[in-house]
Amino acid sequence: MELHLHQLAYRVGDKQLIDNIDLHSAAQHCTALLGENGSGKTLLLYLCHGLLKPSFGEVLWNARHPSAWRGAITMVFQKPILLRRSAYKNIDHALFLQGLPRAQREARVMAALEQVGLTEYKECQAYILSGGQQQRLAIARALALRPSVILMDEPTSDLDIHSANSVEYIIKDMQQNGIKIIIATHNLAQVRRLCDEVIFMNQGRLLCHSSIDDFFNKSSEEQICTFIKSQEF
Repeated sequence: MELHLHQLAYRVGDKQLIDNIDLHSAAQHCTALLGENGSGKTLLLYLCHGLLKPSFGEVLWNARHPSAWRGAITMVFQKPILLRRSAYKNIDHALFLQGLPRAQREARVMAALEQVGLTEYKECQAYILSGGQQQRLAIARALALRPSVILMDEPTSDLDIHSANSVEYIIKDMQQNGIKIIIATHNLAQVRRLCDEVIFMNQGRLLCHSSIDDFFNKSSEEQICTFIKSQEF
């Protein structure tokens, strides 16, 4: 789905946390959301998902507000939010809330577990899984909803290299299946591997929206150059 942000702003008290953002992101793009800590990346993801409502402006997916796309826009958090139930039940419960019949839920759960390589762990309690397995389970739950968009907030920042590579492989698979992905990350090597455009934020403002090549090779903004140097060296 195509994303349009029109004069998007989010305010808490007298603090302007997201400041008048306008942009358009095409449906086929895997988008990196970059910026220093506190720049507003997570807030922007929440607004794009519909978890938060803008103070001003609007978020549109294919010309409709996020609330019109129940289940089609999903989110994967930095720290997975899982039920104290089995891996299978974590996914099944999300589908139950969508009103799907049991047979359809079962087929989707098993397909999602297979897609992330967790079929053999379907009866394991989620809390005993490793960090990487928990993150893959969270992704499987999102995939079972058959989304058009997945928003990811630092999905590999707490994982070891092997687990992070597994998650990246799944992200590439999602791209090939036509899912639009926006991923907040500080990992510039990951951005180069996965993404084809960058949104760079600074203090709640959109500082740059460009292709990967332009971002890494043609940026002249001091904040962007400083950020790239600080993350790559």
